[in-house]
Amino acid sequence: MSAIADVARAAGVSKSTASRALSGRGYVSESTRARVVSAAASMGFVVSTNASSLVTGQTRNVGVVIPFISRWFFSEVLEGIESALIAGGYDLTLYRLSPDADERRRVFDYFLVRKRVDAVIAVGIALTPNEVEMLSALGRPIVGIGGVISGISTLSIDDERVMRLATEHVIGLGHSRIVHLGGNQDDQQDFRVPAQRLRAFRDALARGGIRSADDFRETGFSIQAGYSAALSLLADPSRPTAIVAACDEIAIGVIIAARELGIAIPAQLSVVGIDDHDLSEMFGLTTVRQDPAGQGAMAVGQVMRELVGDAIGDVSITLPVSLRVRTSTGPLGR
Repeated sequence: MSAIADVARAAGVSKSTASRALSGRGYVSESTRARVVSAAASMGFVVSTNASSLVTGQTRNVGVVIPFISRWFFSEVLEGIESALIAGGYDLTLYRLSPDADERRRVFDYFLVRKRVDAVIAVGIALTPNEVEMLSALGRPIVGIGGVISGISTLSIDDERVMRLATEHVIGLGHSRIVHLGGNQDDQQDFRVPAQRLRAFRDALARGGIRSADDFRETGFSIQAGYSAALSLLADPSRPTAIVAACDEIAIGVIIAARELGIAIPAQLSVVGIDDHDLSEMFGLTTVRQDPAGQGAMAVGQVMRELVGDAIGDVSITLPVSLRVRTSTGPLGR
């Protein structure tokens, strides 16, 4: 492999100019940059990230901490982050955090002691004040997705508004026997999303003059979990006429179970979800749309601006959501 001195000689520039042209750091005219890049390509020269980091103090690597990888929302956010980082010439180091406190400490100590990342994006993780302080003290931008975290920039949706939109939609269609299929209320995720959504659901019912002693069923966030919960719920003669699911995967499971039981949608049962999953349109699912991949890309954009000093941290952005009405909801009997 050719040394940078050979690239510089071939392009007719100094070694420092060749280095700036290939690393993207420091001013080089476009014509000079093109000449250096062309010379490097013809000679098979590849910039060493490790060597570059010794000079610049940066690794061009962003750490992402995330609680789940297989769940649709988190995988979509991760895809958005990865695409934006690649486009910006950055690598990604992924850490999946378990609920174990010791493992969590090891992950953050690794960030701090090894100094292998330039910035951190936390997805669905409520960083503690101590974690924020440790990372911030090293001058590393931190951006959170999923809820407000004091001291850093965050992107999130209003989970209570999301649930109100979904619930008020079926109330407006004339439904009064409504059940929410949602997350475990005793084992809360960070930011207490299941609790926020159940509270907003019940608030929407109360505002609509609806009182029910049996308005909630706990389930997992998957199609299979939604299917299993719905089989039990819909087999009851006093079954609901509308189900508001905590995510589209649960809602899709409900639709499959209803079809298996011979329950017509939406004539006998309306189903609404949250997310606008890739499969939602195929199932005709009414849902409250958010854009997780877009959230990931936005987080990268904020990180990049903070890395070059073009933006200040500690900015909390509430992202828009919208109701997408499809064929899974309607008035009873239609």
